[in-house]
Amino acid sequence: MEKIKVVQLRSSIKRIKSQKRTLEALGLRGIGKEVIHNSSPSILGMIKKVEHLVSVVKV
Repeated sequence: MEKIKVVQLRSSIKRIKSQKRTLEALGLRGIGKEVIHNSSPSILGMIKKVEHLVSVVKV
């Protein structure tokens, strides 16, 4: 399965609770933090929900 690197670029302050929880579920806890995930439909759906806060790169 393909790996993707997700980097948080913008803050979760003043965001709705579901977006904050989605960032936490992805493992992102602050600006500049990055995590690597498998490219599964559930992960891609979570990224789509917070795409304005993160950057995604194929690894």
